[in-house]
Amino acid sequence: MDRDYFQDALHTFNGGNWYGWKTHDDNGNKIPNKDRMQYQHIKIIKDGATMPSEADVNAKIQEIKDAEQAAIDKKASGKQKLKDLGLDDAEIKALIG
Repeated sequence: MDRDYFQDALHTFNGGNWYGWKTHDDNGNKIPNKDRMQYQHIKIIKDGATMPSEADVNAKIQEIKDAEQAAIDKKASGKQKLKDLGLDDAEIKALIG
């Protein structure tokens, strides 16, 4: 399953659970479900919540992706260091899965 970075990023603002999705546009036209989860269709559903800028949301998405990649890179680096110490793949797998 693909990670939904957009919603992960939105949850980091306003303490999470602050937004929903508009079902109709400003002209009263129904927004198809497949098109609803976009920045322009966010609606605030929590008192006191403020709308983050689209740039802030995009920056948070990149931050989440960078952290995820850093974790992948560190795991690979750690495995290589264990190999350099003489452990084989089976031993490494037994240690860290």
